[in-house]
Amino acid sequence: MIELLQISERFRGPPRSGNGGYTCGRIAASLSAPAVSVRLQAPPPLQTELKLESDDSEARLFDGQTQIGHGRVCELALEVPPCPSLELARRASEDYIGFREHTFPGCFVCGPERRGKDGLCIYPGALVGSSTIAAPWTPDASLTDANRTVRPEFLWAALDCPGAFTWYPLPAGTAIVLGELSAAILKPVHAGEDCIVLGWPIAAEGRKRLAGTAIYGAGGELVAKARAVWIEVPLQSWD
Repeated sequence: MIELLQISERFRGPPRSGNGGYTCGRIAASLSAPAVSVRLQAPPPLQTELKLESDDSEARLFDGQTQIGHGRVCELALEVPPCPSLELARRASEDYIGFREHTFPGCFVCGPERRGKDGLCIYPGALVGSSTIAAPWTPDASLTDANRTVRPEFLWAALDCPGAFTWYPLPAGTAIVLGELSAAILKPVHAGEDCIVLGWPIAAEGRKRLAGTAIYGAGGELVAKARAVWIEVPLQSWD
């Protein structure tokens, strides 16, 4: 199957490329599977016609002859921290480090420059006495389909950035960018639903930083989870 798509300027992460989680979600949406792993191989360009090729088990996104990302069906075994209260998540969000230092402040998911319905405005901060970070999130109707169900690519986006912030503050002169995201969407999420997004560190391996993320829906029900591989890179490569 072949699909043509573009990544809107609205859905950027770094200034000139698509948000990694959103892009992974667009790739994963072409695969009907409980869990999908997507590896990004090049920055996803904005406002450019891209080609998505998929079959029953794999999907590839191309910009011309350049392969941007590769998705495959996977299994995702991941233990998730318990859901905090919405009030605790709100308090944690007040201490979001991204309000003080942020590599990509215009990011669709976590950028403090975004306002209102333009971004997801997920700003995770540390839960007291824990390595887990948390933030409240109420999805806007612009993120949904005709049934007011949040489209999968936006759940993938919400599962993206909180994993990075489990490794902040970063060493001077460095950034971390998404290398791979493996996610499972377990239940639907609806516009206006009070959700809680979590992130927690898993391990560091050389330049790699592994993190987990999860989304809890109304009533504390787990609706999505993910494991990410982040790559430490020189900051000037993304200026």
